[in-house]
Amino acid sequence: MAEPADGADDLLATRRRKLEALRASGVDPFPHEFDGVEPIEAVRAAHSGLAAGDETSVGHRVAGRLAARRGQGKMAFLDLVDRSGRLQLQARVDELGVDGMDRLLGLDLGDLIGVDGVAFMSRRGELSLRVQGFVLLAKSLRPPPEKHHGLTDVETRFRRRELDLMANQEARELFILRARVISAVRGFLDAEGFIEVETPVLQPLYGGAAARPFTTHHNALDREFYLRIATELYLKRLIVGGLERVYELGKDFRNEGVDSTHNPEFTMLEWYEAYADYLDVAERCERLVSTVASSIGYSGEFDLSPPWRRETLPEAIRTRTGIDIMEMHDRDSLAGAMSARGLSVPKDEGWPKLVDELVSKHVEPTLLEPTFLMDYPVELSPFAKRHRSVPGLVERFEAYVGGMEIANAFTELNDPDEQRRRFEEQRALAGAGDVEAQPYDEAFVEALEQGMPPTGGIGIGIDRLVMVLTGRRSIREVVLFPAMRD
Repeated sequence: MAEPADGADDLLATRRRKLEALRASGVDPFPHEFDGVEPIEAVRAAHSGLAAGDETSVGHRVAGRLAARRGQGKMAFLDLVDRSGRLQLQARVDELGVDGMDRLLGLDLGDLIGVDGVAFMSRRGELSLRVQGFVLLAKSLRPPPEKHHGLTDVETRFRRRELDLMANQEARELFILRARVISAVRGFLDAEGFIEVETPVLQPLYGGAAARPFTTHHNALDREFYLRIATELYLKRLIVGGLERVYELGKDFRNEGVDSTHNPEFTMLEWYEAYADYLDVAERCERLVSTVASSIGYSGEFDLSPPWRRETLPEAIRTRTGIDIMEMHDRDSLAGAMSARGLSVPKDEGWPKLVDELVSKHVEPTLLEPTFLMDYPVELSPFAKRHRSVPGLVERFEAYVGGMEIANAFTELNDPDEQRRRFEEQRALAGAGDVEAQPYDEAFVEALEQGMPPTGGIGIGIDRLVMVLTGRRSIREVVLFPAMRD
């Protein structure tokens, strides 16, 4: 049943008048509770064997949003929607009485109601509930999104996610699936002997990634704090303290651009494991992703089962561009080689940024099947341990699926003197204008001086993992409330 063909203001006014009429008649339009509600999917499961036309004497109590209405007078059908699905209600005047029938048919689409009724299978084979009683649980003062086509405007869907969830079953299913992914990630790591920890979100010094932070001022302490860009340095201090296997799953914040794979607030998993290296971490990473995919019934375009492809970063650049970065270890020679091949050269950027340009523009898009891109230049990796056999490289990998990075991992640097030198190099880069260089963290170096065992660590972008597992192409699709421009 469609809403009245009045203007928007008239619709709101009509609903307001109904609200006041309910109150005047002694009906509370916003009661406190409605106990004993069953999910609609549970009601459906309980009667999966009914044939068309079958009756039962089994009563159920359900609640949800009124989504559709058909018929009037002595009998009408209504659709009720909750998180788990949709159920047809049959309302009859001989069951509810004239007044009860009028009150039910006088409700608006979008109103939240609670219903007691008896299950039966309609002659058309649709499970239904014959309404024996109902309660208004919340009066909707605004009309719901148009029901036939759902909510399709992308901007509205992201800005008003509650409307998207209300109108689009696919959106509800997506975010329920996201919750299952996160639960499966935790279950995997818990079973592998890791413990979940919490480290500060407000940090006196940011670090652990190449990114600009958000800055805030703490009035009582009269000092600047930063929203964390990573949990890495605090988690490694816990490895120093003897917790040996730790993970954190939570929000990080980076003051950077917004695009199909970047949101300034995002969900990150980091874990660190004593006595392991990046090869151990790679094996655990592919097992985790494969296990999580299986747990949600993934059947998408990628084969996520182990083992994943492995390719070194220098070789990946050389085969795609003809440039050997290991032979061009200064900015001018690398920039010249890029220009000679017609490749873009970012102005005023140092050698590490040029290497990153080659990876992001010419390697990443080609890594469609699950791949570990391994062994990065030391200049790009201030917290990774030097490669045990190849000078100039560190033991680091990034994991890619569908041309998108989903993880970054190291054999962690645990030599405090080397870490000091790396921080000094980062300080020099910052002095030369690199706004994403790592600040010097003396507390972290002092923690390393206590002794950190050989350690492997990784960060996995949960939002991007969900994108892979659901086939979505934009991070805004898998974040409930993404950052939006005015």
